[in-house]
Amino acid sequence: MTRIISGTLGSRRIAVPPKGTRPTTDRVKEAIFSRLDHENQLRGAWVLDAFAGSGALGLEALSRGAKRAVFVESDPAAVAVIRANVESLGLAKATEVARDRVLPWLGRSSRPVDLATFDIALLDPPYALPADELAATLAALVPRLTEGAVVVVEWSSRSEAPAWPKGLAPTGVKRYGETTVHYAVASGDDASADDASADETPPSDSLDK
Repeated sequence: MTRIISGTLGSRRIAVPPKGTRPTTDRVKEAIFSRLDHENQLRGAWVLDAFAGSGALGLEALSRGAKRAVFVESDPAAVAVIRANVESLGLAKATEVARDRVLPWLGRSSRPVDLATFDIALLDPPYALPADELAATLAALVPRLTEGAVVVVEWSSRSEAPAWPKGLAPTGVKRYGETTVHYAVASGDDASADDASADETPPSDSLDK
């Protein structure tokens, strides 16, 4: 079990899949959402929770004022957990759950939800995901974002930074032990992973869990 940290559903417990996913720690989750709260990004936002696992990130966003969350997850057991969590929290009308791989899902436009554009995209891919697939996923995500949308990628500290495509400008990097969180914003500029941000934190053992 894990929990929602803050908001209207704060302290409510949610289930996690028995295996095959890597739940975001409370420390990392609080850091992500404190930043989004500080930037006033959450209120009324449409949120994409990609590689959703238990759905903890999207559910946290809804608790803190997001309008709608779309969860995309390919593992059947994890999808069942997301749906159970949504039901137990009474959030069915504010959510959509798609059992699919993220990259092909982003390329589809057959249903109204698939035409949605998002104000926040939260990506927590498996650490074993090839870097080129993550890069392709980020490139496919760009057309699905509103102007100024925030993208958050939770990634292994042992891996290179994501290859940001044109249309996503990196804005920050924070390391928490084995996890590093990368931030970017949707823009019309040609951004690259080599761009530095003012609040980038270099890897340091002092930040380990």
